[in-house]
Amino acid sequence: EVQLVESGGGLVEPGGSLRLSCVGSGFRFSEFSMSWVRQRPGKGLEWVAESRFDGRDTDYAGAVKGRFTISRDNAKNTLYLQLDNLKTEDTAMYYCSKSLSAAIGGMKGPGTQVTVSS
Repeated sequence: EVQLVESGGGLVEPGGSLRLSCVGSGFRFSEFSMSWVRQRPGKGLEWVAESRFDGRDTDYAGAVKGRFTISRDNAKNTLYLQLDNLKTEDTAMYYCSKSLSAAIGGMKGPGTQVTVSS
């Protein structure tokens, strides 16, 4: 059974930083590209960032490029997202999944809430 567990969210002021983690199990984590997606209040799921299976290639949505950094430790089956220079519009529930379509199909964990507010 595929399981994903996200953690690391919290309340932070604009300009602040957080580091999210996602531990995967039940599948060969190191063989898959992995993504972070988010759901802002009143909105649908949106893709945020992707890491290739070996972590050598990454890609970002325009709204977060230059502020967020995705990384992974395949030895620990863990995906990370470093969030810097946070903005109020980054407030969302953050999830990890194999892709946005996988997340929409239900492959995601309980999520971790990020709230950016002064």
